[in-house]
Amino acid sequence: MGFARACSVALVGVEGVVVEVQADLEAGVAAFTLVGLPDKSLVESRDRVRAAVVNSGAEWPQKKLTVGLSPASVPKGGSGFDLAVACAVLGAAERIDPASIDDVVMIGELGLDGRVRPVRGVLPAVLAAAEAGYRQVVVPEQSAGEAALVPGVSVLGVRSLRQLIAVLCDEPVPDEQRAHDEGRPDTMLAGLMMPGAGLGTGIARASATGEGARPDLADVAGQERPRKALEVAAAGGHHLLLTGPPGAGKTMLAERMPAILPPLTRQESLEVTAVHSVAGILPPGEPLVSRAPYCAPHHSATMQSLVGGGNGLPRPGAVSLAHRGILFLDEAPEFSVRALDALRQPLESGHVVVARSAGVVRLPARFLMVLAANPCPCGRHTLSGQGCECPPSAVRRYQARLSGPLLDRVDLRVVVDPVTREDLMGRGGRGESTATVAARVREARARAAERLAGTAWTTNSEVPGHELRTRLSAAPGALMAAERDMERGLLTARGLDRVLRVAWTVADLRGADRPDASDIAVALELRSGIPRGTSLGAGAGAG
Repeated sequence: MGFARACSVALVGVEGVVVEVQADLEAGVAAFTLVGLPDKSLVESRDRVRAAVVNSGAEWPQKKLTVGLSPASVPKGGSGFDLAVACAVLGAAERIDPASIDDVVMIGELGLDGRVRPVRGVLPAVLAAAEAGYRQVVVPEQSAGEAALVPGVSVLGVRSLRQLIAVLCDEPVPDEQRAHDEGRPDTMLAGLMMPGAGLGTGIARASATGEGARPDLADVAGQERPRKALEVAAAGGHHLLLTGPPGAGKTMLAERMPAILPPLTRQESLEVTAVHSVAGILPPGEPLVSRAPYCAPHHSATMQSLVGGGNGLPRPGAVSLAHRGILFLDEAPEFSVRALDALRQPLESGHVVVARSAGVVRLPARFLMVLAANPCPCGRHTLSGQGCECPPSAVRRYQARLSGPLLDRVDLRVVVDPVTREDLMGRGGRGESTATVAARVREARARAAERLAGTAWTTNSEVPGHELRTRLSAAPGALMAAERDMERGLLTARGLDRVLRVAWTVADLRGADRPDASDIAVALELRSGIPRGTSLGAGAGAG
């Protein structure tokens, strides 16, 4: 009788659970039994592992074999357990020393020829292993860069099971040839990409365009007020609604917003990379996402595709793919009401909890939401002299698709007017470039980060209202206008807190120590769209 164990990781959403893979050999009729709540793809590993072991030059044990995955109560799925199962079986058969694999975490799919194929979710799996105290991991060669992002972990990337056996037995390591010709796509990377994931979620590829080809904010003609609102939103992480007729530039503004956001910190990059790795949208050769993601799903997207879902354990939705970045909902009133209202919880908490019969998954979802909407079905409701043909009832129904509770969570609401001929022909001069605005945004975020040092918050949009009304108070008398609006029913308690957050961002952009009455007026104007007797450009700009 022989026994050996290895370790792997089961992913539940973007969180990992270390799984002990135990192999037991005993006398009896040759059979292979796999237990421990495996799914269909994991049950099929019995045939993959057997063929891979034989084709790697090792002998398959002709005994009764039982492989257990512990803890047995955790659902396990995917082909990433193949490598650990194969090594546990070889350890039980004494082809390799069982002690050499006791504390090694192994992640990878096996081909029938013994090659080790990469799988999705390597980064969150290695993070879970490191948190559990494991210091050695074995992954496919193509995923070694992703696994090496976790500090304090020794990573071994292998091309085949034959190579791993040689390393564990201290034998000469064979030189495995790459399976693809130079200049052709590597078929081994097919398992990293979820079919259709990049298109279905509207996720933008940062590598698709170089720095020189990145859309520039200077390309937007006119639109001084929306441009300033864009700057305030980026500086404080505030949600934004752009309302205006078709062709006014709402989508152009939103597409240029990722470039004015500061680069992700190391911790934020790891969070984003983990989500993208699990979702199967991490570009091969780019193990770390360093820029804020931009996700723009189509308005026909379902509630499950937005907040997460799917068969079995839920998978990340668009709100998680936009974590630490931008979720852009173009033609927002065309989304289903259920899908839009499902955004209310992640907008407040920064995460989404999806419950299914297979389990409950908590997914990160701290994103900056940008909504774009026409004023009515035909889009000409507010244009003077254009003659909107929509009946008043249709206009009310169209605008009511964005519910009051959802809009109450939107800090900035700006009307995007049609572009004038002078602006379109460039007679009024070009607006500021992305680099100029991005520099001011970085400075404003640095001021906020210094003020919030030692707390759990990094941007003004995350600060609770209690802190804004006590420890981070505005200048004396600055809140009079906001308090009057609240007494008249124009502001809710949540709305007042959000006005304070925007006012702090406006103050950061102009380099002030704390917001004054003019900053509050700018914040109220950005939230309500009602002029407050102050120039938005002067209030939101930087010195």
